Amino acid sequence: MKLGIVGLPNVGKSTLFNAITNAGAQSANYPFCTIEPNVGVVAVPDKRLDKLAEMYDPDKYTPATIEFVDIAGLVKGASRGEGLGNKFLSNIRECDAIVHVVRCFEDNDIIHVEGSVDPIRDIETIDLELILSDAEMVTRRIDKAQKMVKADKKYQAEVDFWKRVSAELNEGRSARSVECTEEEAELLATAALLTNKPIIYAANMSEEDFAAGIENNEGLKKVREIAKAENAAVLPICARTEADIAEMDKEDKEMFLADMGLEQSGLDRLINECYALLGLISFLTAGKQEVRAWTIKKGTKAPGAAGKIHTDFERGFIRAEVIAYDDLMECGSMTAAKEKGLVRSEGKEYVMKDGDVVLFRFNV
Repeated sequence: MKLGIVGLPNVGKSTLFNAITNAGAQSANYPFCTIEPNVGVVAVPDKRLDKLAEMYDPDKYTPATIEFVDIAGLVKGASRGEGLGNKFLSNIRECDAIVHVVRCFEDNDIIHVEGSVDPIRDIETIDLELILSDAEMVTRRIDKAQKMVKADKKYQAEVDFWKRVSAELNEGRSARSVECTEEEAELLATAALLTNKPIIYAANMSEEDFAAGIENNEGLKKVREIAKAENAAVLPICARTEADIAEMDKEDKEMFLADMGLEQSGLDRLINECYALLGLISFLTAGKQEVRAWTIKKGTKAPGAAGKIHTDFERGFIRAEVIAYDDLMECGSMTAAKEKGLVRSEGKEYVMKDGDVVLFRFNV
């Protein structure tokens, strides 16, 4: 999974990236500090995997991972190539989802590229550039479909759909807001539109505001209004606090979070939001050789999950031996679970569940 972290210059984007990845991306108080995208890969925290490691004492421990990409700050005119626009748009097109960092704090020492702090304006600035880029792409889709209609009238429905998408974009609304049938949603996905990507708004607050209570932050309220209109997620966060947490050892981190009244760090909360937004779950494999978490889409059937491990597993799938994580922990061992009849033999139509501990049987 690849997440692009975007935002106007100097909103705390690279500070947040550094904090959650410990990648040491340059962070400075001037526009275009980030020119080439910085990339950091982080492990997905999963206490279930830790418990399985205690049970099996494996030779190898492999958590699921997420790739974060810190993309250069955007300015007005990016869709026309202003600033680093073309580079920005091509980098974001490669990501599965967008984490849009929005500045929700005042600080006279940190320059704002627009001269003042206004979350709604900042979101609209980036949205407009993405919409303009998408509008160009949709126009090309309309032209292509119209040519196909001349040979076969069945493509008229495609022309009509793309015109409907174009109308939404011309009204300043994202492709995410277009109501689609299942077939239309599949067609929309083929265009890889920037405004059709799932998005999380990371409302970056000051340390003082975050500690005093996030619900009092006016910027956060404005971000939530926009997110609600387009079914996007919102994550209140303080990039500076996350930077402090990143430097702590496990014990200090837990104490600090408890003092802040938080159960999880910003990274953990961001990952949870991303999994929910993208409809992802994890299944687990466990043994002396390795304990490992695998990320799949909700609704994936057993052969498809097996294919995540190796294509041969999917091609020669026979069955899946499955136990729920909680049942395994309650029994204390796989042997005890089998004696109680809790390990199930599932076939090709079995839909995987989050936390399934699985052994695939296959033959090729």
